[in-house]
Amino acid sequence: MRIAVLDDYHDISRTLADFQSLAQELDAELSVFTEFLGHDDATVLAALQPFDVIVAMRERTPFPRSRLQALPNLKLLVTTGRRNGSIDLEAAAEHGVVVSHTGYIASDAAEHTWALILAAARRLDVEIFSAQRPLEHPTRWQSTLGIGLSGKTLGVYGLGNLGSRVAKIGLAFGMHVIAYSQNLTAERAAEVGVRKVSEHELFATSDVLSIHLKLSERSTGVVSSKQLAWMKPDAIFVNTSRSRIVQTDALIDALENEQLYLAAVDVFDVEPLPEGDRLAATRGVIATPHIGYVTVEQFAMFYQDAAADIRAWAKGKPVRVLN
Repeated sequence: MRIAVLDDYHDISRTLADFQSLAQELDAELSVFTEFLGHDDATVLAALQPFDVIVAMRERTPFPRSRLQALPNLKLLVTTGRRNGSIDLEAAAEHGVVVSHTGYIASDAAEHTWALILAAARRLDVEIFSAQRPLEHPTRWQSTLGIGLSGKTLGVYGLGNLGSRVAKIGLAFGMHVIAYSQNLTAERAAEVGVRKVSEHELFATSDVLSIHLKLSERSTGVVSSKQLAWMKPDAIFVNTSRSRIVQTDALIDALENEQLYLAAVDVFDVEPLPEGDRLAATRGVIATPHIGYVTVEQFAMFYQDAAADIRAWAKGKPVRVLN
């Protein structure tokens, strides 16, 4: 048996989970890929052809039908997290590939959303300095004016697990919290302690607007130039969900035309970010490299559960099966 652990950028999988003992137990060969294999199908497939088991880190390396068809040795695909939109589950089932998932700590992404909101509100992208990023000149001392959040309006687009967590933190900051999504009811909003509004009111009245939708056919591109044009010119737009929920060109135009103050984002159309990415180079963007889920606690759960998934599958009793 050959096992591959993909996209372990921090080279931490063998520290957080005992993959070495697992490999010995199963008489398997373990390979850990610490670099992104790339977007080119030929390169990815050449690297993964020999493997019976692959552990995928979230959606870093996609597995559409075309790739699954070209990996005849693959029998088990483990995805970290509870879902993975970049794996074609139907195609995997057709080709006899079991897809298992791991646990997920939702609070990590909610906390990072607030890290970005606070960074934008207090312009930490400009003001922060350290030994690695020294103060360039005394005239940089206090070069921006931050904004306070108490009394401001937080808009939450999508009031599911993550959106609810973000909303409750906004309430703790003393913000007025409103929410909208196509299926949101007033009763559900009241359970969280927020007010359900229309899509227009969400965009038009929010001082901070945060996206918390699941990516689907219906939500792809749902935030366009129309919605962004409704926003206040001093508003902060936050996306830690999925990039394709927002039409990137529309967001860039809104920032460049100063229809929008700042966009704080943790997700991009192409990841890892290619050189010359237009959004990353746009005025008013505060960005992080999709690290909302990247914590020690989260990765320990990911890798330990992945090892358990492999062990259960090898014994003929797969667990946490998605397909």
